[in-house]
Amino acid sequence: MRTFPMFLQMADRRVVIIGGGEQAAQKTRLILKTEASVDIWAPALDPELSGLAVEGRITHQTGPITPDTFSDTALVFIASGCPGIDMALHWLAKAGGATVNVVDQPRLCDAITPSIVDRDPVVVAIGTEGTAPVLARQIKTRLEEVLEPRLGDLAALAGRMRGAAAARLGPRARRDLWRWVFTDAPRQLFTSGSERAAAKLIKTAIETGDFGATKGGSVSLVGAGPGAKDLITLRGVQRLQEADVIYYDRLLDPEILELARRDAERIYVGKSPGCHSWPQEKITQTLVAAAKRGQRVVRLKCGDPGVFARSTEETDALKASDIPFEIVPGVTAACAAAASAGQSLTERGNIDTLVLTTGHRQSGSTVPDAIKDIKPGRCVALYMAVGAAPQIVAHLETCHPDVPFDVQVVAKAQRKRQTVLNCPLGDLAQILNLHDITGEAMLFVRWPFDVQASNGASMRVPAIV
Repeated sequence: MRTFPMFLQMADRRVVIIGGGEQAAQKTRLILKTEASVDIWAPALDPELSGLAVEGRITHQTGPITPDTFSDTALVFIASGCPGIDMALHWLAKAGGATVNVVDQPRLCDAITPSIVDRDPVVVAIGTEGTAPVLARQIKTRLEEVLEPRLGDLAALAGRMRGAAAARLGPRARRDLWRWVFTDAPRQLFTSGSERAAAKLIKTAIETGDFGATKGGSVSLVGAGPGAKDLITLRGVQRLQEADVIYYDRLLDPEILELARRDAERIYVGKSPGCHSWPQEKITQTLVAAAKRGQRVVRLKCGDPGVFARSTEETDALKASDIPFEIVPGVTAACAAAASAGQSLTERGNIDTLVLTTGHRQSGSTVPDAIKDIKPGRCVALYMAVGAAPQIVAHLETCHPDVPFDVQVVAKAQRKRQTVLNCPLGDLAQILNLHDITGEAMLFVRWPFDVQASNGASMRVPAIV
């Protein structure tokens, strides 16, 4: 980021606006939403600003402008309408120690005015560092549609009750309370116009501590997808925002962790090939211990927790300890890799069977049974199979010498350094070496119904209808 987003305290502070035309009026409308006082310096004011001055909502100044004009200000907006005058005024404002925004001149701006979604006291600011104001307005429009008009009033009500909640409930219970308020019955009541009923429901929940929250710890096994931040599910994001502690894997996009609440503890438990600094047994024991302490735990896994992610060992331990858990699915690597290559995993009339398998077992790299038993009409998606590539090639060339298999390799799918390669079966080892692919790759071996043998004979196998 070239700019840092921040909200300024404006109560009882002074804002100076230079200019009396439409640009100055736009900034005045914005600042009058706050509790700041507004001084406008201009020889004359347009009708809108004149009316505000008559009402006493702004102060109109016509005297000389000096560096002292800008002293003790929260913000200064310069909008004279003349670029040359604006540049000179910018110099005077900086000499007076002000934080300055010069309208339509980003290079002279200390502060950039964002697009704002106003649900006071809930305020959403959208900035593009001056590069794409139209995009900022589009995002604003979407958010205006999503956030109900009375949401700010509900937030204000919650703010008035924070003291009572802090006096009666512990930190974990307070988080659960406010999560319930903003996602469950209180918000629904407030949105429908039943403000009093919502307020009564919240007060009762604070007094009794009963709002449907889980009292003890729990574990969510969350699939983060293939690595890219925007491929985690909405439910996965929600669990990250609720977590007290997050145990996360290798290969994740670090930006995914930015989706978690800031004070959640983050613990790396990644296992690199040949370097198991966190054995699975230790990870499992740690999840159980954290949940027994009453923490809300997220086990963040690459891909989908149910596909080659050793989730069964973790869920068995959680069941044995009577700890509530859930599995939040994610985009598995086979789907992500095929999408990266622009190819479907199945194809009507050619591929009607999809097999997900692995080339790495406890004993090491091996030819999986799905390759040994490959038949026409199948696509075999191989996880963790780069090490087994030579054995896979040798097996297929020996057992099916007349089938012209093509292999697709997708490394680092859906990530910035993604690589998609297609090659004949016999060139696989050379291709992997040439592109230095040693891991983080999916291999696809397809045998369509309709292929030509290397001797030119048709090998079509009729589909079963």
